[in-house]
Amino acid sequence: LWSGPAVTQSAGLGSDELNNIDIYKMASPSVAYITSTVYRQTFFYGLQAAKDLGSGFIINPNGEILTNFHVISGSQQVEVTLPDQTKYKATILMRDRVNDLALIKIEPKKKLTYLNLGDSDRLQVGQKVLAIGNPFGFDGTLTTGVVSSLGRTIEADNNRRMEGMIQTDASINSGNSGGPLLDSQGNVIGINTAIYGPNGGSVGIGFALPINRAKVMLDDFKAGRKP
Repeated sequence: LWSGPAVTQSAGLGSDELNNIDIYKMASPSVAYITSTVYRQTFFYGLQAAKDLGSGFIINPNGEILTNFHVISGSQQVEVTLPDQTKYKATILMRDRVNDLALIKIEPKKKLTYLNLGDSDRLQVGQKVLAIGNPFGFDGTLTTGVVSSLGRTIEADNNRRMEGMIQTDASINSGNSGGPLLDSQGNVIGINTAIYGPNGGSVGIGFALPINRAKVMLDDFKAGRKP
């Protein structure tokens, strides 16, 4: 029979664990689950709907959401699901294919929480980062890691080269695309964009678009300029 104390004291949480918990609680309500629908005509079955899944994040109380261009590329219908399971039809405000960026908007039925954009020019290799997204449809997933390298060049779709990317070992998988990469203060410093690995699975090498590049697109949008 067990003869130890009736109540065991846990060791308590370390400062890094507490930081992870605080950032997740603060940021996760602003991370959206994006379903993009494309209708394609097929020979045998007529019009068929194909759905792509991705992530995005709210950047202001007006309902504007940043994501990747490839998440909403070619879509006839974009639906946003927030963590409280409220669903919205979204309109596409701006597409930037070169930088794989898109700005979409929902009409909020309630007050929205949103994320602050940090400064990706100040990043250092080794600093902690946190990714929140919807890998394989598992919404609200948190992964953590560090900045593994800066200024990486990767090959994107259609043989495009994307330069100046952030490399991280925070686990990024299919469905994470468009979600935020956060620093330990909860500021967005990147947009999770690409995976390096077999069959689209994470092997500890993921890439994020520096948030300062998205700021340029947002400035262009406010000024009425198109990329």
